[in-house]
Amino acid sequence: MKHIFKQSSLLTAAVIILFSSCESTKRMSNQSKGVAVGAAGGAVIGGIIGNNVGKKGNTALGALIGAAVGGVAGGLIGNKMDRQAQKIKTEIPGAKVERVGEGINVTFDENNPDGSKAGVYFATNKFDITANSKLALDKLVKIFGEYPDTDILIEGHTDDVGADAYNMTLSEKRARAVGDYLKNAGIPASRLNIKWYGEGQPKVDNDTDANRALNRRVEFVITANEKMKTEAKKEAEQN
Repeated sequence: MKHIFKQSSLLTAAVIILFSSCESTKRMSNQSKGVAVGAAGGAVIGGIIGNNVGKKGNTALGALIGAAVGGVAGGLIGNKMDRQAQKIKTEIPGAKVERVGEGINVTFDENNPDGSKAGVYFATNKFDITANSKLALDKLVKIFGEYPDTDILIEGHTDDVGADAYNMTLSEKRARAVGDYLKNAGIPASRLNIKWYGEGQPKVDNDTDANRALNRRVEFVITANEKMKTEAKKEAEQN
């Protein structure tokens, strides 16, 4: 871990030197310079983390890193994502919210931070949306409606109990159930991308009941759509 942060510090320092010496950036506002340096530093850290986590297979993280614009525009997008991430944290206690690069990773598993069953979860071998899951999804729908310029990836995952093929099918049914609920609640299908991975992408080893509960999860990846990216690039050019 120390090695990771050493690399990121050195590369971020190089970015700062580049920005301070480049003639075109001397005309930028202090705020814009800060956004650009912050975005570049975040991209460096995200890239390093992605290279390490990606070895185990993490399509959510890969999607977040792959959607990055970078530069000042990326920083502007990141600011918008900060506000949305905070809102999800505040309004949905069962959500584990991580800001990564220019996007947001929201995970719902059976070990909710507040000890409740307040998130999106499924009974064993089931894929129907429970009453508690509806409460969390309804709050997400409202927030997604307030931030319409985003794309939403929904991923279904299971633990390793049972046959591989069965778990793959179960994760598909769960991911589709969540996607269908969002669509029926008014989220345009064009914003949604639904995928499933069975037991293939565990967050932790499936060696205890508690760990298996972490791996039985639904993940959301929230990234800027083309409209937000275009507007951010135009705003960056004007600063």
